[in-house]
Amino acid sequence: MPKTPWSHMRLTRLAGPLPAWQGLVDHAGWRAACARCQADGGRLVSLWGTDARHAAQGFLIHALLAWTDRLIWLTTRAGDASPHYPDVSDIFPATAREQRATADLLGLTCGSADARPWLRHDAWSAADFPLREDFTTATAADAKPYPFLRVAGDGVHEIPVGPIHAGIIEPGHFHFSVVGDDVLRLEAHLGYAHKGVEKAFGSLSLADGSRLAGRICGDSTVAYTLAYVMAVEALDGYTVPPRAQALRALLLERERIANHLGDIGALCGDGGLAFGQAQFGLLKEHWLQTHQKLFGHRYLMDTITVGGMACDLSEADGVAMTAQCRELAGALRALEEIVNDHAGLQERFLGTGTLTAEQVERYNGVGLIARAAGVGRDMRLEFPHAPYADLPVQDTRRPEGDVAARVALRFAEMHASLELVRHLLAALPDGPLASHCATTRHTRALGGAEGWRGEIFVAIERHAADGSHRVHVHDPSWQNWPLLELAATDGLIPDFPLINKSFNLAYSGHDL
Repeated sequence: MPKTPWSHMRLTRLAGPLPAWQGLVDHAGWRAACARCQADGGRLVSLWGTDARHAAQGFLIHALLAWTDRLIWLTTRAGDASPHYPDVSDIFPATAREQRATADLLGLTCGSADARPWLRHDAWSAADFPLREDFTTATAADAKPYPFLRVAGDGVHEIPVGPIHAGIIEPGHFHFSVVGDDVLRLEAHLGYAHKGVEKAFGSLSLADGSRLAGRICGDSTVAYTLAYVMAVEALDGYTVPPRAQALRALLLERERIANHLGDIGALCGDGGLAFGQAQFGLLKEHWLQTHQKLFGHRYLMDTITVGGMACDLSEADGVAMTAQCRELAGALRALEEIVNDHAGLQERFLGTGTLTAEQVERYNGVGLIARAAGVGRDMRLEFPHAPYADLPVQDTRRPEGDVAARVALRFAEMHASLELVRHLLAALPDGPLASHCATTRHTRALGGAEGWRGEIFVAIERHAADGSHRVHVHDPSWQNWPLLELAATDGLIPDFPLINKSFNLAYSGHDL
């Protein structure tokens, strides 16, 4: 039999529903594995570091690779006194910002050409590292302007937008270099709302951590909670009952629909169709009111727990939800026809903020943004976990890569999710909602879910000596923010609000 691409590495299987493996390599192996993964069409999903000095391992650097048909959690040692590891941003460009964040949080350096701070924002000094075990209190730092990359030339002006915006959104700075209305370069600077989430997980029990996971990013509470509890359940050997698995998928699809409704409404508003904005807002409100009525929370917080579910559906509730899905499908068909026939909207949408499949592949773009440029990235199809392996998940994608494609894909995904919800309700298994019987205790585990923006991963390490744990959370926006910059380049300043809303990336999920 031919050797697998990773046959030169010593890998061990990680417990849990995902096809995940782990391996420890030296610095040469770290670079070689990343290069081989990229050559095989794989991608680097996430990069992070840990302080393992208490276990006499110094500092560790980790990468989660999506490599052909499996996920590989790769680790290399960064040392102790002057911790460093090999730069891989030349192989995976989107990783540069995660490397910079790791330098801010842990002081691990990699010799990258871009060594600017990313998360620190002078909130702590360059000598403080909040994720180190011996960190106590940050010392004062001198405020310095962020060194944006400059564009020189005749007629070039700079337009700063943010970090405080004119709406109720989290802070982010967009730095435009323009000639007239033409955008020559856009560079985003994020991390203003760094919350210390990963540090906070360490002060909570694994069970209580699910509540924090669900509050990382309020529009993705189901996806974050599901990814987190999957990791905990794998860590401790839970067997989640089929009914709970089905209800989790149902909520995940309803969360996807709710956000797509809001996004299309916002795009209609920015494009000048106030009627569309009002109609989609009304549909979303009715959808969220159903969440409140049936599950106790508009955004479905605390519905998923370690081991199962905290709430159930009655047979009558299932019938009512099926009817609501049917009504929404009809309303969407009518509104989609209006949007597609509206000349003003289509003139704004078509050809605006275009991404190519090559750009998506180079920057490892994921989720809806990748699928709208023809790249099929969807965990429900790539790495399906229960019950998705048995569900008719559609491969929805568009080749055009512009705002119009991202709008059209949202419509397609809502119809597909409505079908999944109806399918889940029609075949909802009987049985218990939760399992409280943990059978094993592992030291590492991985959980993941396809949120409405894309794949969300949670990695947990538990220290055998004292039972303490370290949680790393990854949002798809880490990969997709650089793609927003590319989509806006060579466009017009007035088109940026449309482009930005068609991406609708997370500040909160990024600023952990």
